[in-house]
Amino acid sequence: MKSFFANVWTKRVVAILSLVYTFFVLKFSYFSIFYDMHIHQRGMLCLAISGVSLAALIVMLYTRKQIFTRISSFIILPAMLPVVLLYFGEWGAILPIIITGIIILLLSGAGEGLKTAIATIILLMYIFGALGYFLFTSFFVTPTKEQVIDTGVSPSGEYRYRVVNTEDSSNGSTAVYVEPNTADIKYKMVSFTLKNLERVVYLDRPSDDEVTIEWTTQSRKEITDYLNSISDQIELSITDEELEHIGYTYDNKLMLTTLSASRKFKLGLTASDVDPVPLDSLNDEQLDFFGIGKDADGRYYIKDISDRMREVLGEKANKRVYFKDLTDKEWKVYNSDHVDAPTGITLFNVKKYHNIRLNTLTDEQLAYLGVSESGDVMILSALRHDKPTEEGAEPGEDKIVADKKIVFRYYVAEIDDYFDVNSRHFSFDLLQ
Repeated sequence: MKSFFANVWTKRVVAILSLVYTFFVLKFSYFSIFYDMHIHQRGMLCLAISGVSLAALIVMLYTRKQIFTRISSFIILPAMLPVVLLYFGEWGAILPIIITGIIILLLSGAGEGLKTAIATIILLMYIFGALGYFLFTSFFVTPTKEQVIDTGVSPSGEYRYRVVNTEDSSNGSTAVYVEPNTADIKYKMVSFTLKNLERVVYLDRPSDDEVTIEWTTQSRKEITDYLNSISDQIELSITDEELEHIGYTYDNKLMLTTLSASRKFKLGLTASDVDPVPLDSLNDEQLDFFGIGKDADGRYYIKDISDRMREVLGEKANKRVYFKDLTDKEWKVYNSDHVDAPTGITLFNVKKYHNIRLNTLTDEQLAYLGVSESGDVMILSALRHDKPTEEGAEPGEDKIVADKKIVFRYYVAEIDDYFDVNSRHFSFDLLQ
């Protein structure tokens, strides 16, 4: 048995466990950046992490001269820096890993010079990281006092909300936040909720004294009919793939934008017209005026290619240049060519539009775009009590701030992709 544990191949295989532990440390670091942590059983969580860390430490000390363990010893402490800063105070979850990282770094099989250099770099990372984080939270995060006065979940369980009264230098405010209720990562002792997915659906200053939240369920067709009754100009922004699926080609959505007054007059428009002009609405003479040609199959191409454009296009300029084939750089050069040099006025631009009017879409097409057949709608009522300005004065009547006002529709949230639970974008908001 002694020879088995002394065998180098046994140590190499066991050293893989140190990578497994390091992987979970990295995952914990990732969670600290993008998730808020909510601990349900602090004592049990501390014991569980301590037990796993102790077992990992024994494994790493046994395999301390193996390359996998050496790599792990250099990664654990730097990976824990975001956890220390963003979960500061949750020492029951943090300290067992930090202690494990320190011990294995000091006792790993790496050379003393290398360990000293790595330890110095890690120490500086913690010092400057903590200093930078302290300065950011001191100078760029506005100090406010928040009080959560109500929370709840929508009937379908898809969304949850919280009503927050904030005390600040501007007489305070009342805000209602909505976020997805299905994106949490839950374990027995701890759960994680995605940061920055909350959407403010109601905001009022000064703060309200009574806020009542109600939920109802509405169908896709009901909401579509209501929105179309409000305006026939409501537009949705969709992708190229979605446009193609509902019957549009790339060229159908090419538009003339930023038209100068003289170009508008040429098209029979007035100087106050601001809507983009579809190329599909122009005749051959008008297209020719803008230096644009149209194939029999409906594809648009550049008729008048400038010298600058030829230089950027290279060999592509020797054949017909279709708008669909332009790169981002070529688009930029093409549109920058149409500027009046003496005045700096943009004569016109050609852009691909991804907007489509809601009243042109069928119920089936809306289903394809991701709108559920029915879903949750939030209705809000709010009161503000009249506060006497003089001591002993009788209070006045309550002021109705909102009465059965719809502030959130699942329909709009799904169309505009309010809650993209799969996206991960770094921003300063993650540090708050």
